[in-house]
Amino acid sequence: MEDTAVEEAEVSGAAELAPALVAAHPLGRSVAVAVGPELRVFDLKAGSVVSLSDDSGGGSHSDAIRAISFSANGVLFASAGDDKLVKVWRTDSWCCIQTITSEKRVSTVAISNDGMYITFADKFGLIWLVTVGQSGGGQESTDNNSVSIFGHYCSIITSMKFSPDGLFIVTADRDFKIRVTLFPKKPLRGAHEIQSFCLGHTEFVSCIAFTCLSEGSSFLLSGGGDSTVRLWDYINGCLLDTCQVRDKAGELLEPNETEDNNLAIADICPTNDGSLVAVAIQSFNGIMLLACDLVAKKLSFLKVITMEKCYIPISLASSFSAGLLWTVMGASNMPNQAGSQLLTRLHIIPHFKNGILASSDHVPTVLVDSEVPHGEKLLLALQGSLDIAKQDEVLASMQAALKVSMHKMLVKKHYSEERREHRKRGRNDKKIKK
Repeated sequence: MEDTAVEEAEVSGAAELAPALVAAHPLGRSVAVAVGPELRVFDLKAGSVVSLSDDSGGGSHSDAIRAISFSANGVLFASAGDDKLVKVWRTDSWCCIQTITSEKRVSTVAISNDGMYITFADKFGLIWLVTVGQSGGGQESTDNNSVSIFGHYCSIITSMKFSPDGLFIVTADRDFKIRVTLFPKKPLRGAHEIQSFCLGHTEFVSCIAFTCLSEGSSFLLSGGGDSTVRLWDYINGCLLDTCQVRDKAGELLEPNETEDNNLAIADICPTNDGSLVAVAIQSFNGIMLLACDLVAKKLSFLKVITMEKCYIPISLASSFSAGLLWTVMGASNMPNQAGSQLLTRLHIIPHFKNGILASSDHVPTVLVDSEVPHGEKLLLALQGSLDIAKQDEVLASMQAALKVSMHKMLVKKHYSEERREHRKRGRNDKKIKK
């Protein structure tokens, strides 16, 4: 029965739904949204749409972008996805300076703190590393330029981050594991030393993020399919606290929307000082705020910011300098969706850095469209155009699809022997012998 259900979902294409992503420049200079193969960037300083260019010699994204990330200082930006391309952009010119080709589809990407290396994970669970700019001269990087440094073999990597001090690279997977690996001084030779494992999630780990005390010590936050947000001493692999969000979210949902697989954590985003954590939850039309006491090492429910019924945030990003929390809803590869209809919807929450949201007498609000920085110009650039009369209909359809998309993408699939052999024969990611 389970094999049949999975195979039917696969044939219908629902499992290939590609959620939209949002990323904010750490200094508040720009914001990027990815939906399908489209990368949309808006310059917040100049108040204008960014025109992307490419000097890498590689092609443009031709399939769904699955990961985007700014470097720690905001100088570089990386995008990667189902077309097996990893593209590296300079954010001063928004010119692509390097294109790396992966043998398999890419699930996540990260940039080392010093900006010297790009790491990306493929669908087989291998983590690859490339030196930034090594291709040079306008030549496209090939898979020969990337080096496999370690892996969670046969387990899809769902999230990857460098620690704030740059000493560790942390990877999470759909088999409930979080691995903390020492990032070596010569990473091209491989990353062989495991610092710790953070074990405790009972379903897939969907997202991880670092949060820091003012004196510099850092902790790891994680969210998963078990509807929990967890706080870790990642260096020692110790679970410090767990916040179960299912009950709180369930109070605000209809009874038929509270199944476990509909309340997975979609994304988490802490404030710069670590005192607050914003949480996006599958099926939940709003953001849940958690108080994070890094001294007492405790997570606790604080309040909920609700949004309209048809809006379910699936990706979060914070611009610390401006104190804005960016949220996005959107997806590509939806049934009957043309390339020109790649719709996303943005909502922005202000005061995400100065403690106002943590005040017990403050009622958090979402900026209305007229209050959004640069207003209609920004919204048109990042959301895409759509007939207002059709907007509710499209968002409702998208909402229904997004409720099950994460579960279908991240829960390990089980296939019959016949189906497994059929999939092997149809693989298109086999390495071509030269």
